Amino acid sequence: MTTRIAVIGAGIMGADHAKIVAQDMPGACLQVLCDMDETRARSVADIYGARHVATDPEAVIARDDVDAVIVASPDFTHAPLSLACIKAGKKVMCEKPLSQKSGDCLEVMNAEEAAGARHVMLGFMRRYDPAYLEMRKMLKSGEIGRALMMHNWHRNGDTPAGDFTGAMAITNSAPHEFDILRYMLDTEATAITARQPKRSDSKVAPVVMVIETADDQIVTVEVNNNAAYGYDVKAELVGEQGSIATNHAAYTRLDKAMSKSVRHDPDWRDRYAEAYRTQDRAFLAWVQRGYYPELASSSWDGYAAAMIAEAGVRALGAGARQEITFIAKPEIYK
Repeated sequence: MTTRIAVIGAGIMGADHAKIVAQDMPGACLQVLCDMDETRARSVADIYGARHVATDPEAVIARDDVDAVIVASPDFTHAPLSLACIKAGKKVMCEKPLSQKSGDCLEVMNAEEAAGARHVMLGFMRRYDPAYLEMRKMLKSGEIGRALMMHNWHRNGDTPAGDFTGAMAITNSAPHEFDILRYMLDTEATAITARQPKRSDSKVAPVVMVIETADDQIVTVEVNNNAAYGYDVKAELVGEQGSIATNHAAYTRLDKAMSKSVRHDPDWRDRYAEAYRTQDRAFLAWVQRGYYPELASSSWDGYAAAMIAEAGVRALGAGARQEITFIAKPEIYK
């Protein structure tokens, strides 16, 4: 059986998902490439052999020749398009965030509850990354005892837009850390503080967050969107009997002029290429077999990340600790 997939969005992420569907997902075909910019959509479609090009995402979701959908359009479209997929009875792999507004996430969850089944898989791809998988496996094995702290660094060479702010670092960049801390520690965040040091230039300063969990653990998150030297994401778990840290992946090292050096990636795509492929294959398996992927993040996880982000923005603005309170977890997500 061939699963006909529509990819909505022909930007960086949409093109990457289109490539995965076309080249790395046996049993799937790239049925439609949809983007508001028809020229851009056609360009990506031509490269990866999409059968059709479209500009209306909701019409694409409703098509009889589309079995499943990958949403990689701008953030503000994620919740509305996920709702359209639920209404159409189709499964969707939606890039993060589900929404930067927890209320929108609640609307999606309510729609899934009304439908009586999950329809949304959220693109927190670090759950499929080999480094984080090994970290979780070692933690669960008891290798380091109980986890006490988790440290996270999320650095980009420079900001993605000129109007980027500290609050946007929390709502746009940090949700990956918010999700992975919950997944890794199997607990919920209960409070957050956020601070920024002062830079000597006009660029956005790093945001440093301290998050408390329901299991009395401490998690630090540094988001530095102007690190200057490249893309660099790291994590460390500190336990009662040892610690586990992810390593920077580098295939080569340059030795020259009495120094050693390794390159940093320019962005996230090479670093998480295998995670994206594995995630998208898990989505296909769900569509074809009906079993929700064990590692996947759900609409509930999107809601939780949005709640932490909203509290983080409040903490940054107020300069004070903010508590985080979730609704009771619906049965459909247990």
